[in-house]
Amino acid sequence: MSELIVSVSGIRGVVGESLTRQTVEQFTIATSAVLGPGCLVVTRDGRANGVALAEDVCRTLSQTGRPVVNAGIAATPTLGVLIRTLQAAGGMQISASHNPVQYNGLKLFDQAGRILTAQQGEQVRDHYLQSTAIPSSSAEAGEVSCPEETISDHLNLVLATVDVARIRQQKYRVLLDANHGAGSLLGKKLLEALECQVTVLGAEPDGQFQHGPEPTASNLAEICQQIVPQQVDVGFCQDPDADRLAIIDAEGNYLGEEYTLALCVDRVLQQQTGPIVTNCASSQMIEDLSNKYGVPFHRSAVGEANVVDTMLSQKACFGGEGNGGPIDPRVGYVRDSFVGMALVLDAMAAEQVTVRNLADRLPSYHIHKTQVAVTAEKLATAFDLLRKRFSTATVSQLDGLRLTWANQWLLIRASNTEPIVRLIAEAADRSAAELLCQQAAEVVETL
Repeated sequence: MSELIVSVSGIRGVVGESLTRQTVEQFTIATSAVLGPGCLVVTRDGRANGVALAEDVCRTLSQTGRPVVNAGIAATPTLGVLIRTLQAAGGMQISASHNPVQYNGLKLFDQAGRILTAQQGEQVRDHYLQSTAIPSSSAEAGEVSCPEETISDHLNLVLATVDVARIRQQKYRVLLDANHGAGSLLGKKLLEALECQVTVLGAEPDGQFQHGPEPTASNLAEICQQIVPQQVDVGFCQDPDADRLAIIDAEGNYLGEEYTLALCVDRVLQQQTGPIVTNCASSQMIEDLSNKYGVPFHRSAVGEANVVDTMLSQKACFGGEGNGGPIDPRVGYVRDSFVGMALVLDAMAAEQVTVRNLADRLPSYHIHKTQVAVTAEKLATAFDLLRKRFSTATVSQLDGLRLTWANQWLLIRASNTEPIVRLIAEAADRSAAELLCQQAAEVVETL
């Protein structure tokens, strides 16, 4: 990860090393060249190194003649709403998502307020890789404006998806761990609008993370320990740009990011019917819930853009990724931690139960993840060997190699950034999932 990562969804790297001012300028120009005419909205996730990057991006866009809306610190899903509200041509979120503090990057959005499609992203990447110099400034610079208020439209869209009055009656005690990212700005207002008693950790969006930025069990261990002493009903934990959500129950138990999407899908399907979409690395819980409620279920390749493409083509009523990223079309086609918080509280209030009660009634599975070093040229051979080793499985090569049996599955995918393959298995018990990964690793390691 020390080298610059250039993908169809943007760029990411270490600021001042792989992510330089020239790199940012050239990538910004490439983005402007691909998106249609109109203003672009620029936001950032709160990292201190994002201040200068935002200035560079806005200045560069202005020099190309683009009008720019510099909306300051905002969550990634809020950017999606802003683009639609302002009828902009697209936007750029300055964020390195869950990467450490020294990283930053650019996420790209189109005029629909969603992550660029793979085709659009390829065009930006090709334009960037082919560029050799910064074009001279436009004769007439585009105007740079700064809106006074950025979150009310997003807030109102989220509130419209739940029974606000019923949630307000419960006066839930909620701990929100924003970890000094962008999530506190809307997160606190949302929970206050639902009349929750809110304790916010890391409320100042300055990027000075108090623990690892990815909302995993190990990174949230100290947060879990604070739940019982503070007597809260539920803990919500966001990543720096607030498009992912992890949940902690009232006893301080980490539910895991996979449960975020499952809890949301369960709540949505109690109220409406329609197709559900998730990626091929997400929990079997989502497919089981779709079958329970009798709605079509679809898997996409890994990646938010792929999930959104499939949601649109299948006219899905809900979707998302198992990394804690629910996507609600009523709010926007972007992973959204605020959607997750609202729907979980709505489910708790509707049935007068705890979040633990909601989680316990979901199908029970265990996911295990590991990785094996293998070069790209050996991948096809590895897949052939794995198909032979697991000959009883149903095979899909939608994204890597996915092998499925009754109540368990194994996914083998190449990393986009390293000479490794990632192994993900899910089964009804932990030992079975670990065994699947172990057996697959043994096959790959023979190459």
